[in-house]
Amino acid sequence: MNRKLVSLLVVLLTLSALLLSTAVSAQDKVEIEFWTFWGSETRRPIIEKIVDDFNKSQDRIVVKHVYSPWGDIWTKTLAAVAAGNPPQVVVNDINNVGLRASKKQAMDLTPFIDDVEEFSSQFFPELWKTVEWEGGIYGVPFNTDTRFFFWNKDHFAEVGLDPEKPPTTWAELEEYALKLDKIHGNRIERLGFYPLFGNFGRDTWMIVGDNGVSWLDDEGNPRINTENKVATLEWLIKWRDRIGARNVDAFQAEFGSQAADPFISGKLSMMVNIATHYTQIRDYGQHLNVGYAPVPEREPGTGHWSWGGGFVLEIPYGAKHAEEAFEFIKYACGPEAQRYWAVMNFDNVANIEGSYLAAEDPRLTPEAREVYELAVENMQWTIMTPVPHNLAGYLDLINPQLDAAMLGVKSAREALDQAQRDVEEFIRNAQQ
Repeated sequence: MNRKLVSLLVVLLTLSALLLSTAVSAQDKVEIEFWTFWGSETRRPIIEKIVDDFNKSQDRIVVKHVYSPWGDIWTKTLAAVAAGNPPQVVVNDINNVGLRASKKQAMDLTPFIDDVEEFSSQFFPELWKTVEWEGGIYGVPFNTDTRFFFWNKDHFAEVGLDPEKPPTTWAELEEYALKLDKIHGNRIERLGFYPLFGNFGRDTWMIVGDNGVSWLDDEGNPRINTENKVATLEWLIKWRDRIGARNVDAFQAEFGSQAADPFISGKLSMMVNIATHYTQIRDYGQHLNVGYAPVPEREPGTGHWSWGGGFVLEIPYGAKHAEEAFEFIKYACGPEAQRYWAVMNFDNVANIEGSYLAAEDPRLTPEAREVYELAVENMQWTIMTPVPHNLAGYLDLINPQLDAAMLGVKSAREALDQAQRDVEEFIRNAQQ
């Protein structure tokens, strides 16, 4: 046979083998759909980099990121679960994992975890508690948030307060606020502090005021009209009465749009906000000299409690290739991917090692590292409030009573006593 012909046949056979090998290899790969609502110019490239890194880290699984707008993603997920063809991984709210587990909307991940105790130790304990339900594990914590205290150091110096010493108790908070206030009749030039300006609501102040106990205790029993919560609600009402309800409302209306920020504008001297509000100050408040500290405690020793939310990665019930999906979840919730997400977004993450790696990352400025480290340390005080699977909607019974108290229609005790009775009845009906 002609040598050229032989050589050509060898080349053709080699190419055929390579093509066949490539086809088989591609056919053997498992494709995973990962649904998120992270579609902004900032977050989408970050999550897609994590996906790309995972895909390059092995040759068996290919993850495809699918973006859906906020809100739509969960409606679409529920529809896909009902149709029996859900995505393999979805981002979901951290405080309602048990509810979705009870409705068979999320898959139990326990079969894919070799050692639950060892695996769970990677994550902040308060976050891990949210994914447990009736002996199963129905998600893996991905990111979270926490809230701490911000103060304007220049304002402190102006009125003779030590700029390096923020208030540590509620009594000091009131004392400092009175010194910082600039109120002329019905006009507020500057407000030292108001508890509900920032990102800390009535329910979160109740947690601080009641030694870290939310509306429900760890066993799901209502703890609404405790003496500490009554005193806390009275404290909130006192702030509103002292400043004047009309003044508060007018001041709030002045800064009603998201583009306006009373703290960055120098109109508010102290506030409680999410740790990641630092990025707003970094970008728009370069003129400010800001300090960061834990939330002041009610009294010495009662605790600098905070509150957090966040998101988990879940495998929707009925998803195909669940084992491969969990491999991606482990990667995305592992220390290196979490570090990358934390640094690039300046976002609190669930993985403990990833959090501390981010706090030391040279890609952050020294000030950013300092603030991020405080956010990580603040997790020790941060409470999650997962909703029991059979009590969805119970907050709708509490909020109207809080409104009535703040408006002066009821006393704090009357409002919380009524809320306690209403929630107790709600629980009795849910248990029937």
